[in-house]
Amino acid sequence: MDHLKTVFAFLLVAAIGGCAEAEPESQSVSLAQFDEWMAEVSNWGRWGEDDELGTLNLITPDKRKEAAELVEEGISVSLARDLDKTRSDLNPNPFEHELSVIEIEDHQAAADRYAVDYHGYAHSHIDGLTHFAYKGELYNGISMDTLKPDGAEKLGIEKVHQGIFTRGVLVDLPWLRGVDYLEPGTVILAEDLEAWEEETGIEIGSGDVLLVRTGRWERLRQEGPWDFTQSAAGMHASVAKWLRARDVAVLGCDGVNDVLPSNVDGKPNALHELVMAGMGMLVMDNLDLDALAEEVQRQDRAEFLFVGAPLRVPGGTGSPLNPLAIF
Repeated sequence: MDHLKTVFAFLLVAAIGGCAEAEPESQSVSLAQFDEWMAEVSNWGRWGEDDELGTLNLITPDKRKEAAELVEEGISVSLARDLDKTRSDLNPNPFEHELSVIEIEDHQAAADRYAVDYHGYAHSHIDGLTHFAYKGELYNGISMDTLKPDGAEKLGIEKVHQGIFTRGVLVDLPWLRGVDYLEPGTVILAEDLEAWEEETGIEIGSGDVLLVRTGRWERLRQEGPWDFTQSAAGMHASVAKWLRARDVAVLGCDGVNDVLPSNVDGKPNALHELVMAGMGMLVMDNLDLDALAEEVQRQDRAEFLFVGAPLRVPGGTGSPLNPLAIF
């Protein structure tokens, strides 16, 4: 993959620019079209009527063994940001941390109390299969009536107790386009992912964790904050069909995966709904993929062992997460 260090990406951008820069009208999606896509990507019943793992079923023992063989140097890179303790427009629910010093006779120690409302735009986290529903039903046709104040009766995040151990692939789109970051609102299409595959020679396949870098945090460093909730680079809802065809196991991004605005009538998180409720796919939001991008360049390879494990909260809708890429 020596061409990772070339400037061929500039030429490639010119060739695919029509796909990435399409007029918003061509990307607009009606609710009728959305419903058709939901039926098209559905994995309901694929692994049985009682399945609660969804696309994690694609991470087989053989897939795990193949992923382990990707570890050559023993270098580990975190893909999470520090939990944000500062209140802001983007983080109305900062991470709460109270430290207590304990003294008992001659013993001294310290302890913590943690509290966090992690869904949203600030904290690195993984969304469980209870986080999004479609017309009153969660993945595999499970009713939203199973969601109780003390936790979900089915599809809770504790079902992921074995963790996620598989091949990870970083699709670094700013690198592909020869820029530092994608501008807010940039729409990522399946054609863009395939252009990255063609350039790198890596094919995204069954059981993979797909990580898509938009350069969100680099733009924040260079340009300062903006209203991310109204305009964010991300994937178009139609990408769900491509993810289903490739049998990707888990999706992650340094944004919220969905492009904002979504271009789907009444569905601000259209991609989330399609992949979670339809496909049974876990989704990771607000990752920090910058250090990983640097390591990918140094290693000259964009595939690695991915390891991540959510907290085992019975009936939880997800969990804060510190996933790792290991080379």
